[in-house]
Amino acid sequence: QVQLVESGGGLVQAGGSLRLSCAASGTIFSTDVMAWYRQPPGKARELVTSITYGGKTWYESSVNGRFTISRDNAKNTMYLHMNNLGPEDTAVYYCNLARQFYEVTSNFWGQGTQVTVSS
Repeated sequence: QVQLVESGGGLVQAGGSLRLSCAASGTIFSTDVMAWYRQPPGKARELVTSITYGGKTWYESSVNGRFTISRDNAKNTMYLHMNNLGPEDTAVYYCNLARQFYEVTSNFWGQGTQVTVSS
């Protein structure tokens, strides 16, 4: 089993920056993919960005160039640096770890951290 704990959310003005952290406990495999999802008020949860154990990244188009995902495998910790935040980034941000074993994917989730951007 894997436990994920996010931290770093809060209230920030438009144009500001925040850094989220996700600390993972338990056994982490080199095939595990970690990601950040977010759920804006009244909307569905959406994938924001992901990173493999080797550091390959993917970004949703609206955050590309503003957000940076990183991962410290020695510390089992993932980060999300968010710059030039706008009100549209307001959401609960969730840390995710996806583990695939043959055709079965297991998803582990953190409890979420609120990010609020004021205009």
